[in-house]
Amino acid sequence: MVKEIYTDKAPAAIGPYSQAIQAGDFLYVSGQIPVNPETGEVVDGIEKQTTQVMENMKAVLEEAGASFAQVVKFTIFIDSMDDFATINDIYGSYLEKPYPARATVEVSRLPKDVLVEMDAVVYLGK
Repeated sequence: MVKEIYTDKAPAAIGPYSQAIQAGDFLYVSGQIPVNPETGEVVDGIEKQTTQVMENMKAVLEEAGASFAQVVKFTIFIDSMDDFATINDIYGSYLEKPYPARATVEVSRLPKDVLVEMDAVVYLGK
């Protein structure tokens, strides 16, 4: 079973991809960037951007009937490792133990020149 997940509480895809795809017991959430879904605008500053990314991710998870507790893997893309501690603190405030696996990668550029983007793999099984 493959099912597209879409919510208007997170930014619409800006290309030929889905916000998330459920495949069996797994949900694959596409990279979420800090676009406010109500205005379509990128929010300013690393704190607000990280919070917006997590809120966008939360909206997609909720649409799929899931939560952060079911995320098994995050990938975080940032444009500067100088922001790692700030991102880590905000990201961590949304999670509880056991924490998911994670990779953090510094990249040269992200869509819309944002400072942070995150994707996730979620286990929906029991």
